[in-house]
Amino acid sequence: MEKIFVVKYSGPFGFIKPWTAVRDGKTFSQQFLTPSIIEGIRQKLEVRSIVRHKLTYSSISVQQEQTQTRGWAKKTQQKMMLRKQSIIERGIMINPILYLAFVTEEEARKSAKQHICLCRNEDVLFPDADIIPLDEQGFDQLTGFELRFGESEKSFLVGFNRFDETKPMYGWLEIAGNPVSGM
Repeated sequence: MEKIFVVKYSGPFGFIKPWTAVRDGKTFSQQFLTPSIIEGIRQKLEVRSIVRHKLTYSSISVQQEQTQTRGWAKKTQQKMMLRKQSIIERGIMINPILYLAFVTEEEARKSAKQHICLCRNEDVLFPDADIIPLDEQGFDQLTGFELRFGESEKSFLVGFNRFDETKPMYGWLEIAGNPVSGM
């Protein structure tokens, strides 16, 4: 079995907005990375491919965020323009850990020198310096959520690919161990 080279990333918090969430009053972080998220991370790291990934976290913390509408309201008598505000709640992952697997040790080492973001710039994950060589079976044993990309009888629609003409993306979720560790 061929080896893959794994880099472990971790950070204090993270949020992956589900593609079905528009401006829901309460939204929980998606627990898996879609093909377009992986592609964005691949481009940021400047590597040829990310062959596998696993995501785990310790808990979800519901936090409030103040938002503004896109449009403006005109207050004629006060001679001013206002943007209405509201509060939304987001379920944020606490202590996310992301494992990324690469085909070559060289790409893993290059990636282990860079930070990544899950989806938002404030969701910074930092790499461990150690590269973990594993075979596929060893990677399967790592705890975490992994969306396996493609269409099968287990697949469901996971969004639309912003890097590929907004084509539908499909995958199935594999869960290993207890990915919500409750540290």
